[in-house]
Amino acid sequence: MNTESLAASLFQQLQQGQGLQQVSQQLGLDSSQATQAVGSALPLLLGAMGQNASEPQGAQSLLNALQRDHLGSGGGGGAGGGFDIGSILGAVMGGAGGNATNGAGILGHVFGGQTSQAAEALGQKTGLDSGKSSQLLAILAPIVMSFLAQRFAQSGNAGQLSQALGQEAQQSGGGIGSLLGGALDQDGDGQFGASDLFKLGAGLLKR
Repeated sequence: MNTESLAASLFQQLQQGQGLQQVSQQLGLDSSQATQAVGSALPLLLGAMGQNASEPQGAQSLLNALQRDHLGSGGGGGAGGGFDIGSILGAVMGGAGGNATNGAGILGHVFGGQTSQAAEALGQKTGLDSGKSSQLLAILAPIVMSFLAQRFAQSGNAGQLSQALGQEAQQSGGGIGSLLGGALDQDGDGQFGASDLFKLGAGLLKR
């Protein structure tokens, strides 16, 4: 199980349930568009979180947020049985759930002030307009956080969380973490390096 990336594992869970279908309906996409968009967005979100968690302070802050807001937000008991993506999606789309499902708020922490640039990069890769890309990231961010909480929050080990997210960044061919760092420092010249950034997303879609 450790050989499978976090993005691939979560992507598989979204495919197995009604998650992808709910996302496609919410955004008005067909199933193949939704599959491609989600497969590209998950590595982007996890790679950015890996960038933030590469420093001990960042990893501890992320772990604190997981423990404070996202443990149990999956709508089911924490007896190791996974989390309820449908419940999270329902809360996100219905505007309920407070911090646990505030996708825009989570994105603000993940990308700093660069959420719009991240959405633009996702749009370049997937063909979505920036509005739908932003909406997709805001829908997925609470799911990613609950997924990480299920895996890491109860153990309370910030180092383990940092290591796992760091490996996530490296699985894109070594580029996603540093590329995100470089991209978020750019002054919006449009050169986001989206093709390298989404190598991992392309890999997900081949599974």
